[in-house]
Amino acid sequence: MTKRKSNALVFMTIGLVLAIVFYQNSAFPKNPEAYFKPEYYNQFGPIAICIELLIAGIYLFQGHKKSNFALALFAFTALLDPIFNLVGLFGSNVPVYAAFIFVVCAIWSLYLAFSNTYNLGRISLLEVLGSFILGVIIELSFNYIYQFL
Repeated sequence: MTKRKSNALVFMTIGLVLAIVFYQNSAFPKNPEAYFKPEYYNQFGPIAICIELLIAGIYLFQGHKKSNFALALFAFTALLDPIFNLVGLFGSNVPVYAAFIFVVCAIWSLYLAFSNTYNLGRISLLEVLGSFILGVIIELSFNYIYQFL
């Protein structure tokens, strides 16, 4: 098995395991009105980060040409969560152990994406900006925008 597929399997495993853990800790109220409150959707932010990691791992496993974009998108989203938390913009819903795992995976993902380690196509400046902006939008949609509703 190649190093690319090994890295992809690690990313997919981490993403899947953490998504299951976060899903099991999700609250599904019996009151239908609770489903229309922003606080309900806020709990799915960590699951969204896991799904991004899982998709990036799948792309990397397949050797898809957009895997570097997916890796950068995951990395920016995963890094912005603790950064926004440290700045005081919002409180993070990601537990400390998962935040540490995400940060390690994000740094490794950024290295893989920007160095084009597996020759999957260099990531362009437009793709970097797009993945960063999309990462900001994802983070803010799960953690900050709901406060204005």
